Amino acid sequence: MSSRPPETPVATALGATPTGSRRVIPLRWPAVVAVAVVGVVGLFAFIWPFVVPAEVAIAHGNDAPWFFAVLIALLAVVCLAEVSAGRLDAKTVAVLGVAAAAGGAMRLLSAGTAGLEPMFFVVIVAGRVLGPGVGFVSGALAVTTGALLTGGVGPWLPFQMVCAGGIGLGAGLLPVAAGSRAERWVVAAYALVTGLVFGLFMNLWFWPFLGANAPTGMGFVPGAPVSENLAHYALFYLATSLGWDLPRGVLNAVLVVVAGPALLRVFRRAARRAAFDAPVAFEPPSEQVRR
Repeated sequence: MSSRPPETPVATALGATPTGSRRVIPLRWPAVVAVAVVGVVGLFAFIWPFVVPAEVAIAHGNDAPWFFAVLIALLAVVCLAEVSAGRLDAKTVAVLGVAAAAGGAMRLLSAGTAGLEPMFFVVIVAGRVLGPGVGFVSGALAVTTGALLTGGVGPWLPFQMVCAGGIGLGAGLLPVAAGSRAERWVVAAYALVTGLVFGLFMNLWFWPFLGANAPTGMGFVPGAPVSENLAHYALFYLATSLGWDLPRGVLNAVLVVVAGPALLRVFRRAARRAAFDAPVAFEPPSEQVRR
């Protein structure tokens, strides 16, 4: 009869270290493929005006509904991949729903006023604790929830879903050790950078189609070299978007520094109690039980 105490499901679920350095819900290969497809489709939806001939270009207002339908289907594939791998159960769905609802509610507080969108704070923390797959889905669902609550449903929504999902995904892939002293500052720096990157990409859903409404020297020129259009877009971003994106990044970085540790502890405590990754093992009864 062994004197070693059995491992608890919580310890097994979170790995060897008490700080939870291993992701609670790791991303399995079927979901990796699905997320990669979403990323490729989303990236093409942003950059296609730069690479297709000018005569075949159409406005995003026409293709956004199709993109939205494709994106929803691919998100369903991600969820199905997680279900087939045994990673998405009732507990995970509950936590995912809470993260999405909290993110949507945070967006309701500001509705993007002056670029201030604290929603990404919740998305980043959820992705950091629960892993890249849940971070991706929670980011996309949080944007959708916020859009429904604020009446912000439009052709821009699928592009916001891709960007917010990518932010949650990246948070789950940050290499810094969980619970370390550096974690708060690395996640805060990530929040600052992604606040800028979100606007950098989101402008692309409409900028190529401004036409004569674009400021002089800052508009998209169909058929021009990619380098020329990128230079025009850089000027456009600095002149019109940076003033909105910088407050977004700064706000979320400050929230991470001030409230991040507490929210990280809340998510990790909930994950430990749920024991998402605890394996089920059956052992033969001990000698005392048999007697």
